[in-house]
Amino acid sequence: MLEVIYGRNAVYETLRAGRRHCEKVLVAQGIRERGTAASILALAEERGIAIKRVARQQLDQLGAVNHQGVAAQIEPYRYAELDAMFKLAHERKEMPFLLLLDCLQDPQNLGTLLRTAEAVGVHGVVIPRRRAAQVTPAVSNASAGAVEHLLIAQVTNLVRTMGDLKEQGVWIVGLEHTPQAQEYRQTDLNMPLALIVGSEGGGLRRLVRERCDLLIQLPMRGKVNSLNASVAGSIALYEAWQQRQNKGEGRTL
Repeated sequence: MLEVIYGRNAVYETLRAGRRHCEKVLVAQGIRERGTAASILALAEERGIAIKRVARQQLDQLGAVNHQGVAAQIEPYRYAELDAMFKLAHERKEMPFLLLLDCLQDPQNLGTLLRTAEAVGVHGVVIPRRRAAQVTPAVSNASAGAVEHLLIAQVTNLVRTMGDLKEQGVWIVGLEHTPQAQEYRQTDLNMPLALIVGSEGGGLRRLVRERCDLLIQLPMRGKVNSLNASVAGSIALYEAWQQRQNKGEGRTL
């Protein structure tokens, strides 16, 4: 069954990545066909994808979304396997750098974290199959199409997956605002790493937290005692990436 993604960046990156079959590109009549819109049309023509110009009201029927006058009918997102993530790290001659999400439920937060993960070069993202946001058109839009360039795996049991990663030499680092957690800038993250971010409000589940090799936290000065999950996760991802840059990212297992 096809799904409809929307937004210029999401559609453009989907076509550019070429990982999903695209049946048709829908363009609202009257939009200025320049910039990203022009690039979308050029890619569609180059790859023989049908282009249909429709009344803007037809795209408005997608709901209260910012479609920017562009949408596409594509096959559902293809999830990856953990082995593919390790293979990618090996091909890049880098230590594994993964992002695990413990029941993150808001599509906007998921999309934001996926966008950051792609920007800092993670080799893959792991999400639970249940009680968590999945890769939907809303997430694709929120990530500005970054999902199309990421390997994302769905797992039935996140705790068991954490154990599997440990057996392959990966350190599990949980992001949690707790007295037991180390300050993130004082923690060596330049290692085979899986950073795990908890859900909005609830943070990491107990079993997930106990399975972590260590916990890190972001210091806060203001009166609000926690940061949005996607903001905190993005800061931690950038810190891990920066440490790899400073200490030589080419080091492998």
